[in-house]
Amino acid sequence: MRKSYRIKKESEFQDVFDNGASVANRNFVIYTLKRDQKHFRVGISVGKKVGHTAVMRNQIKRYIRQSLLELKPEIDPQADFLVIARRSANQLDMAGTKKNLVHVMKLAGLLAESDVTTI
Repeated sequence: MRKSYRIKKESEFQDVFDNGASVANRNFVIYTLKRDQKHFRVGISVGKKVGHTAVMRNQIKRYIRQSLLELKPEIDPQADFLVIARRSANQLDMAGTKKNLVHVMKLAGLLAESDVTTI
């Protein structure tokens, strides 16, 4: 995913945290904030409680980024959102990560109900 699709600055993360709405399932929390922009932006956070090693945390982030890349056409372009992994996310494989992300993104209103097919 290109850099223009990422939220990297601490101030931008904090803006979505403070002013956005949150939705969660067992494995992920998503904070969303609507903006007037040409494409969505996403921030990903995987803390040390999720995976004790950098290898584990980076693998979870790769799974999340790949899932978002596959869902890119269906994601609301007016949204900034943060994906925060919960502790149980380290038990998921790629298919499980995508399935859980689709579920929580539908709850957040980022995906259309009928457009997305799950694995």
